[in-house]
Amino acid sequence: MVLDPFCGCGTTVCAAEKLDRNWVGIDITHLSVALIKARLRRDFGLEPSDYQEEGTPTTTAGAQYLFEQDAFQFQFWILGEIGAQPFGASAGNKKGKKGADGGIDGLMYFLRPDGGKVEKVIVSVKGGKNLSAPMVRDLAGVLTKEQAAIGIFVCLAPPTKGVLKEASQQGGYEYGGKMYQRVQVLTVDEILAGKMPDIPKGAVNVSYEQKAQKSLATESKKKGMSSLF
Repeated sequence: MVLDPFCGCGTTVCAAEKLDRNWVGIDITHLSVALIKARLRRDFGLEPSDYQEEGTPTTTAGAQYLFEQDAFQFQFWILGEIGAQPFGASAGNKKGKKGADGGIDGLMYFLRPDGGKVEKVIVSVKGGKNLSAPMVRDLAGVLTKEQAAIGIFVCLAPPTKGVLKEASQQGGYEYGGKMYQRVQVLTVDEILAGKMPDIPKGAVNVSYEQKAQKSLATESKKKGMSSLF
């Protein structure tokens, strides 16, 4: 058995998995947990059902509690659940607010079929209850400004009819003969049930690990334990 009580970026965990050893990794931040899960998926094809995870939300009520305790840790957690990398204020500034990140909480990427362009997917996370159509329009505006292909509007509360209608009016994105909804609304409840963003297959966050490591330098200063593998 290999135990790493401060597993950070998960190097020890991944080495133990490669050597077919039993392992336990512990860390204090959801950003670290998300990074390790991404590495286990990328390097070994492991999904959360393949190992035991404790200390992270498994229900919407648990997600609500995490949001109320620490909105940034909530963002780290839910971004990791869909395989997105944190961005801007959500990644490196505990006191940062909306605006410092330009309306972007997370990023995903995929390569065009001809291999000539890497497309960007922008994720906006809303933990509050006051959801409105203008929030979706704001995300659509960010997509245009950033020349991104798809936007994912992740919300903790159930979306209103106005939010869903606004998202449906934002058009689509064509890839390989298939049309994807340009702005997609995805609830935390749906994510916990296994639903993922509808984006082209093969979307790999090649820069996730490096950016997450930088963010962990700030996050590791916090005390306590929040997550256990």
